[in-house]
Amino acid sequence: MAKQMHETPNLDALESGPWPSFVTGLKRLAKENDMMVDLLGQLETSYKTRFGYWKGGTVGVIGYGAGIIPRFTELKDENGKPLFPEAAEFHTLRVQPPAGMHYTSQLLRDLCDAWLETGGSGLIAFHGQSGDIMFQGIKTENVQAAFDRLNEMGFDLGGAGPALRTSMSCVGAARCEMSCYDEARALRTVINNNLDDMHRPSLPYKFKFKFSGCPNDCVNSIQRSDMATIGTWRDNIQTNQAIADEWMANHSMEDLVNMVVNHCPTKAISLRKIGKEKAEGESVLKVGPDTEMAIDNHNCVRCMHCLNVMPGALLPGKDKGVTILVGGKGVLKIGATMGTVIIPFMKLESDEDFEKLNELARNVLDFFAENALEHERTGEMIERIGLANFLEGIGLEVDPNMILHPRTNPYVRTDGWDEEAEKWFERKRAAA
Repeated sequence: MAKQMHETPNLDALESGPWPSFVTGLKRLAKENDMMVDLLGQLETSYKTRFGYWKGGTVGVIGYGAGIIPRFTELKDENGKPLFPEAAEFHTLRVQPPAGMHYTSQLLRDLCDAWLETGGSGLIAFHGQSGDIMFQGIKTENVQAAFDRLNEMGFDLGGAGPALRTSMSCVGAARCEMSCYDEARALRTVINNNLDDMHRPSLPYKFKFKFSGCPNDCVNSIQRSDMATIGTWRDNIQTNQAIADEWMANHSMEDLVNMVVNHCPTKAISLRKIGKEKAEGESVLKVGPDTEMAIDNHNCVRCMHCLNVMPGALLPGKDKGVTILVGGKGVLKIGATMGTVIIPFMKLESDEDFEKLNELARNVLDFFAENALEHERTGEMIERIGLANFLEGIGLEVDPNMILHPRTNPYVRTDGWDEEAEKWFERKRAAA
């Protein structure tokens, strides 16, 4: 029988609205778990005082320096004893998920059983921003047993602290027709070859890899990762007339204009009468008895909108690869930043391609480890030292496609631009 519930008027108010509340889930767990009863008590106190009462510490498992987030209560009585003793220690295990977040129903049940049977609170989050399965709420004395049980099931701890963090990849090639490469293989190649930096923190601050199969970027790699690998293509958008006919059978021409044509950010999509000769770099679909829709692929910026609205009728091109960006992160020293392109396009198909990706990842990690300041993310380091110095440090040539935004100052001398452009083209030809 669980201990008596604490009075929680502030938390109760969070259940009064029309949307599901996390409080309801915590109360359900508290019916059979004293740790959750006292967690609700501490949380209610925080809502009253508007102050958090958790502090860190050192908690780990044998052989690992990261993967556990320690939380100890600061709420004590006059004798120094915890006000909510069952939740006085509420540590979190960060556990690496399968690439692409693939689970069977039985595996999910087994994870839940393992968590409860080894002393866990029963609270699990799928998934943290770094991709981890977050097993939240366990006492220090039970941490090793919980890890051992999960490890026997084939799972490993993820990253925490100033370390390489657990990676994320979208479901990608397993289920999505927009996928432009093997995201799961890319994740496993990079992470498995750099596990030591995850388990034994030695970096100035955290570092995240993320892998998205197409520019839809379903794992927010461009916003939330220090090195983002995003699928793309460099030829024409593929078309399927039969699926386009089905789409048009359920939509009007007005729908096509308002939902597709008018939403193209570069106005690369247009409607015209049938009969005009198809130009090089155009993708064309018949959308009416005498009307066709043309996409000027030279002006397409891969925003994915038209492909998402007309799935199957429009698909990524056949010459697929990835764009690689660095420097994305949430708010910290210089505010939120998105990644900056360092490789506009590279193929990612052969063993050599994946080894090239891993080598680049290692070079970026090493440069970050040697040059970043404490508590400084990759994007902030690049902001401080300059992109040109960063590229030189990791051995990459400057590319005209590495731009933050188009030039806005018209007063720029162009003396020698032709000569510099020719040097760049010569390097490209030599590399090919």
